[in-house]
Amino acid sequence: MSTITLITGSTLGSAEYVADHLADLLTAQGHQANITNQPQLAQLNQDTIWLIICSTHGAGDYPDNFVAFANALTSQKPTLNHLKFAVIGLGDSNYDTFCAAGKKIQAQLLTLGATQLGERLDIDVSITPVPEESAEIWFEEWQPLIND
Repeated sequence: MSTITLITGSTLGSAEYVADHLADLLTAQGHQANITNQPQLAQLNQDTIWLIICSTHGAGDYPDNFVAFANALTSQKPTLNHLKFAVIGLGDSNYDTFCAAGKKIQAQLLTLGATQLGERLDIDVSITPVPEESAEIWFEEWQPLIND
């Protein structure tokens, strides 16, 4: 089975709730799931699958707990050719920066050579009051990709 590192970027806790729920689903299927709410690039294992769950804050910005991680990727420019990842973005479609943080981290990881597993999920919290439900539907389609 696979080891998945769930990396959250959250301001109000929604990304953490989604990560907790998906970690339970992964564990139930025999995978090892590790959640980090204060991601630091130097401490993350690039031999795991990264599942990034990130909300958008302010004018398309990363949440405070995620900024140092994103900045480290930008400044250090690590080669991530062996890394596999997926992204779930949370945002409000009433703003023109809807899920901008998820889109930015996805683009950054692809630029560094990482391989994306499946499509990014963008959850609109203005119409989905329980984002875990949308994430679970996405997870059912995504989880076979981590077994390949």
